[in-house]
Amino acid sequence: MKVTFLGTGTSQGVPVIACGCKVCRSTDPRDNRLRTSLMIETGNTVIIFDAGPDFRQQMLRENVMRVDAIVLTHEHRDHISGMDDVRAFNYKTSDAIDIYAENRVLEEVKREYSYVFREQKYPGVPEMRLNPVSLEPFRIKEVEIIPLRVFHLKLPVLGFRIGNFAYITDANLVPDETKEKLFGVKWLVINALRKEKHISHFSLFESINLIKEVSPRQAFLTHISHQMGLYAEISKELPHGIELAYDTMTLNLEE
Repeated sequence: MKVTFLGTGTSQGVPVIACGCKVCRSTDPRDNRLRTSLMIETGNTVIIFDAGPDFRQQMLRENVMRVDAIVLTHEHRDHISGMDDVRAFNYKTSDAIDIYAENRVLEEVKREYSYVFREQKYPGVPEMRLNPVSLEPFRIKEVEIIPLRVFHLKLPVLGFRIGNFAYITDANLVPDETKEKLFGVKWLVINALRKEKHISHFSLFESINLIKEVSPRQAFLTHISHQMGLYAEISKELPHGIELAYDTMTLNLEE
């Protein structure tokens, strides 16, 4: 299974508009972060996790020629507002693209993209096939996905486990019953916004504590803000087995 970090930034991305901090002015490409998104390729299946405002740029940069499904973690705009651009894949396959999410999130997709679901559609609008998921495992072609309930302040969000890989973004609480589903993973991706505590995201310290509790072979931090600091500096401070993810980073995972 190949994992590609399409974006590793928080809702504003990095650099932030009108910010002159050292991170936003950095010339290290690892400090440039598009909005958080992940791609998994396994066998002949390509799955995208979240499609925010940088979706088009991410697809072009990685030369993505087909997508089998988009899985949404939650309904915030930095995770769903790029989905109009699935039109390109519609044209190529002559088919709708499958969208997987909880019912609440799918209802928000219907509101955000009301023109997609009208009875009388304007020619050329995107085509989306909505697939509701719960906390039960589901399959996309040959890939089994186990949903993981986490919380983004009070908002329920889904993380996902695929085999020995787990992905969690936009969370500051992982319930004990979810931790049970995480034990045994070899590779864990978890959000870490900044060093200071935040109302709805894990801080760096909180993420490290969770990683130590779950004890994967390797952990990667995502959904990172410019307040975290420079990639090169923060990387030196991290415990062994924990890395800052960066845009375009790829993992080739073997069982």
